[in-house]
Amino acid sequence: MATRSTPTERQKRLGAELRKMRLAAGATTEYAAGLLGIDRTRLSNMESGIRPFSVERVRTLACNYACTDGSYVEALAAMAVTGEKGWWEQYRGTLPAGLLDIAELEWHATRVRTAQIMHVPGLLQTEDYARAVFTAVLPALSRLEVELRVNHRMERRKVFQRPDPLPYTAYVHEAALHMPYGGAKVTRQQLEYLATQSEQDSVDVRVIPTSVGGFPGAGHALLYAHGTVPQLDTVQLDSAHGPEFTGAEGQLTKYRAHLDWMDDASLTSPTSRDLIRDIAHDL
Repeated sequence: MATRSTPTERQKRLGAELRKMRLAAGATTEYAAGLLGIDRTRLSNMESGIRPFSVERVRTLACNYACTDGSYVEALAAMAVTGEKGWWEQYRGTLPAGLLDIAELEWHATRVRTAQIMHVPGLLQTEDYARAVFTAVLPALSRLEVELRVNHRMERRKVFQRPDPLPYTAYVHEAALHMPYGGAKVTRQQLEYLATQSEQDSVDVRVIPTSVGGFPGAGHALLYAHGTVPQLDTVQLDSAHGPEFTGAEGQLTKYRAHLDWMDDASLTSPTSRDLIRDIAHDL
């Protein structure tokens, strides 16, 4: 199978999980490579995501690593399936790979929870609002780069248009609702759209009121994507140089605790919706 110069986060995660499984079994790279009839360098490339795993090889390794968690093995095998490319692949080479990885992560998630402090969550943004968000960066993006990002962000909404819409919970700090990206008119339309979208069965928008004061995770935005099994959950954090991803259990535990705290501290869904509409009315 061909090598990849830039494996996706999903491909790297599959390799990392199989490496973790190998180490837990106390198996060497020489042993694992021998099982597959390849050399150790090729196996190392597979574990780093540079070379793909086939479904058969995933099952072979899991069996010989004595992994007894059938659901976990099946989830890994599903990650190795090569089929039709996702819609986000049309942007490869024109947008940063991290943005495509976010779209792929959302598409394969069984549930997503996100926390946003300074602006409305990307999946719930209007075109004009998203355009204003992408314009407010340094160094400034060209008009073409801004429009590509806006189009990509709008297409991410496809997760709500599937036969099985993505269950989505967004914790939004009240301060974000007052940030006038694009001016009062654009922000008002955005808040009205946010309130309307929150009425969907699969979408839950919860506002964290300023009255709660400081809270864990206030310094950054995060996205928690639930996998088909808990071992494959993933956290994505925003940073100045692009999105960062982690599946380390310690980090997953920490960010689950952050989101659970937000769930307890935030307003109820109906009360959040009323507050959003009140703020929009006052703009």
